[in-house]
Amino acid sequence: MSPLDDDAWDAWSPDELGQRLRNAAFPWYVAGGWALDVWHGEQTREHEDLEFVVLRKDVAYFRSILHELDFFTVKDGTVEYLPPSAAVPSDVWQLWGGDLQQGCWRVDMMMEPGTPNLWIYKRDRTIRMARSDAVRVSSSGIPYLAPTHVLLFKAVHCRKKDQRDFDFFVQKFSMKENQLLSSLIKQLHPGHRWIDDLKIR
Repeated sequence: MSPLDDDAWDAWSPDELGQRLRNAAFPWYVAGGWALDVWHGEQTREHEDLEFVVLRKDVAYFRSILHELDFFTVKDGTVEYLPPSAAVPSDVWQLWGGDLQQGCWRVDMMMEPGTPNLWIYKRDRTIRMARSDAVRVSSSGIPYLAPTHVLLFKAVHCRKKDQRDFDFFVQKFSMKENQLLSSLIKQLHPGHRWIDDLKIR
């Protein structure tokens, strides 16, 4: 079990993570609410964690770069220590990186099933595209998930913060981005309340 409480987060910023991964040889990108703020160019709300995504095959590589952290598997509400030499169990898609000396979590490392050139939506693997279409890079060099794709993930749970992000960021979408998000949500979540909201923008 984890020596840290689940809510003991003092996450790095995307820039702090980017400094550590600036020479990474394999794909990675910021996801979640922070990805929206990287796209926007400034922080718009508080973020309790920092989600970033790597290919499953590259997990050991990124763990070695972030060697200052201890990593723990996260599955079904259970957080368990994963020794540095241990492989990630096949049914685990999320690791939390803990700074045990400081007593806090720093990153939430997610895994995806794509390839260096192909991005695959892990909740429906029929949705796939060139990685260059799904992942953008900020002016400061931070790779981040495109905002349409971030909101597609958020549509599943539609928590209060997800609705807030939708309301705030969709106003800034181009017509092409609006149409793409609408198409994806119709395909995966027919009847979702965001579909009507996208029609009138």
